[in-house]
Amino acid sequence: MGKYSALPAADFEKLSALDTCTVSNAIERSKVRLRNEGFASGPTACRFPNLGPMVGYAATARIRTASAPMAQRCYYDRMDWWNFVASIPEPRVIVLQDTDHRPGVGAFVGEIHATIALALKCRGCVTNGAVRDLPAVEAMGFQLFAAYVSPSHSYAHIIEFGEPVEIDGLQIASGDLLHADRHGVVEVPLSIAAKIPEEAARILDEERALIRFCQSGHFSLEGLSDYIRNPGSDCDLRWVP
Repeated sequence: MGKYSALPAADFEKLSALDTCTVSNAIERSKVRLRNEGFASGPTACRFPNLGPMVGYAATARIRTASAPMAQRCYYDRMDWWNFVASIPEPRVIVLQDTDHRPGVGAFVGEIHATIALALKCRGCVTNGAVRDLPAVEAMGFQLFAAYVSPSHSYAHIIEFGEPVEIDGLQIASGDLLHADRHGVVEVPLSIAAKIPEEAARILDEERALIRFCQSGHFSLEGLSDYIRNPGSDCDLRWVP
């Protein structure tokens, strides 16, 4: 487990208390990457919006489901895969790139896979492919982000694991810190992760102040202009709808 870095527990819990949009805002303020990078943008969607934020370290794999594997092995019997998952810091997030020409023919993750993953301290799964057994998986509190739903496993199998993958334009390496909720999936740079809660608090204070002003009886376009031009306001406020 020494191969991968992890946040101190206290910093991790503070980060977990935030919603993903606020985390994204704080990362944008840090200017550690371009604003059009670091998040998934495509059909992969949160299947259980009522569950809280999913935060964890990625365990990556590539899968196929449309055609049979060379060896006739069940989709969940790969002990080398599970041993790899256990090598990632806790809590973990399984990330599966479906590499078929048409992703989502079969579901790799369902009730059995989710049950094993939970026992290994995984909080959920992110895949551009398909998932299944939604009521059972939601009841156990295992979050799913997926582009498709399928009733069948078809020929779901792992072709490789531990290598970087891509989900809806987001490059994810094993050990990357992911933050996700109903709004989507964001990769959190470990270099600034511990500073995000403090920056997020400043952003939320600014947003609440602007909301109070807009909802007050003192609102005017002139006042809004003055508020935005105030040196104490962040320049990003000019784009707040």
